Amino acid sequence: MQSYSLSRSALRHGDLQHRQPASGTAVVTARAVLRKASALEYKIQRRALRKEDFVNYIQYEINLLELIKKRRARIGYSFKKEEIESSIVHRVHSLFKRATGKWKEDVQLWLSHVAFCKQWNAKHQLSKVFSTMLAIHSNKPALWIMAAKWEMETRLSSESARHLFLRALRFHPECPKLYQEYFRMELMNAEKQRKEKKEFEQAKMDLGEFNYSEEILNGELARIIYRDAAQKIKGVEFHLAVLSIAKLFDFTQDLQKEILESLQTEYADDPLMWDYMARRELDLGSLKSTEPTTKQMKVSEMTQREERCCAVFEEAVTAIPTEDMWKCYITFCLERCNRKTNSEELKQKRLERTLSVFSKAHESSLLPESLYKQWLQLLLESNLSEKATEVAEAATKRFSLSAEMWQMRLQVLIQLKNDNVTQCFEEAFKHLKSKGTLPLWALWVEWSEGTNSKQDTEALYQRSLNATAPAESVTMKEKYLDWAYRTGGYKKVKRVFTSLHENRPLSLDFFRKMIQIEKEQESCKMLHLREYYERALREFGSTDSDFWLDYIKEELSHPQGKPENCGSIHWRAVKMLQGDQVEDFISKYTLLQTGHL
Repeated sequence: MQSYSLSRSALRHGDLQHRQPASGTAVVTARAVLRKASALEYKIQRRALRKEDFVNYIQYEINLLELIKKRRARIGYSFKKEEIESSIVHRVHSLFKRATGKWKEDVQLWLSHVAFCKQWNAKHQLSKVFSTMLAIHSNKPALWIMAAKWEMETRLSSESARHLFLRALRFHPECPKLYQEYFRMELMNAEKQRKEKKEFEQAKMDLGEFNYSEEILNGELARIIYRDAAQKIKGVEFHLAVLSIAKLFDFTQDLQKEILESLQTEYADDPLMWDYMARRELDLGSLKSTEPTTKQMKVSEMTQREERCCAVFEEAVTAIPTEDMWKCYITFCLERCNRKTNSEELKQKRLERTLSVFSKAHESSLLPESLYKQWLQLLLESNLSEKATEVAEAATKRFSLSAEMWQMRLQVLIQLKNDNVTQCFEEAFKHLKSKGTLPLWALWVEWSEGTNSKQDTEALYQRSLNATAPAESVTMKEKYLDWAYRTGGYKKVKRVFTSLHENRPLSLDFFRKMIQIEKEQESCKMLHLREYYERALREFGSTDSDFWLDYIKEELSHPQGKPENCGSIHWRAVKMLQGDQVEDFISKYTLLQTGHL
């Protein structure tokens, strides 16, 4: 406690005391600071230490530092600045050190200390924090990268950063991110040295005392890192990530060429490699002329670039005739097709190209199921309804067991107001089993409501209850109840409810819907509500405490309710509910009795 009293003394006679002549409030503020700090200090001196106490104390001290900083800036007062602020910063470091020593596994605590060191420019302290943290959390590559980047970008020490990366790679010899950041660091170091050398040469200074290695200047260290990584890390993604980093530096043409050659040689059968090589054509061959370019020239040039991309993709789908390769090709075409342009000619060419590629992939039986929907959407937007109908039919032939494909085809037919909708629904259910057909039944009854008679629609609802899986039939029962009320009123929905309430499984929403319908009637009868509540609680009374409370509220508030039944309902609820639901019910029931619920 001694060190705290000293620093508080400095605070008492320093930053706040000078305002005493105003009204005395400054002294009160200083005393409040001391009281608060003492209370926090006592908490961290207990035998049973809690992390929250340290976090609260640290946060309080940081807030105090910010307050002092703002006050000094506002009144331009710097008396005893070093003594006050330094003592608080030192105390925060001590608190962090104790906390991280006690709870070593808490990475967030370490990162908070790192952030504090950065904020107050405590470079020497931060170096120690990184060293200790990495000794404990050596299994986290992100922490190694953070430390190395700080050494490189803040302390401007490429040697220290390199040393950290090399240590990290001993722990994580196959971590792509570590290699990428190490590669980036070496290129940044090379660029920095190239700039320094150029400035010295422009100033005509003697470079004798400076040792600029040509290998470092040309990025040879980065090349070594890449070659070492390429032997250990397989996959196009890593090579592309390294290549994207190399492209940020204008002296890496040879290195980029090597990475590209390696990519093409080792991954000739990978769609991602071909995708990259094709898209690369967009960035190549731009107009070199310095003369003003017309709109038509820009359109012509963009068309040529996209055609070169497509030429590479055509070569790719020939070399690798797979769904993934066609997906890359189609994704590229869709991106270009959706790109905004003022040229109708370019827009039309993109559309025609995209539709052509879709057709080729389909004819090759290599169009992925997920892309048929986008193809149909494009056809419908282009008013090619006849072609859309053909494609939808072909999709269901190829993926006859896919409910999603049938749903897609049916939506097309409904949108086009085709006469074969009912026939298509029947065909779909011949191919599909009951499981997973809920979206189709929901679509069918929805379409029937607006097209067929009430009798036909009701027949469909009743048929769907037997045709869907038990779990899915629950939704159809809710829809049936809702439809009956909308089209036939109270009497109709009552008959439907009576026919379904023993047809399990049922949902709680099914009963809630019926309760809501009953309450909407002018002559709402408590006898009916009581029946719905009792039936629902037979099914869900052990799992839903809120429903019991709703039942009690109904007995209390309804004109025909019987408040004397509430005790019996409460007793049944406590007996029937399970686990935490019992305690939840009792606490809410107590609030209800006191009028707070």
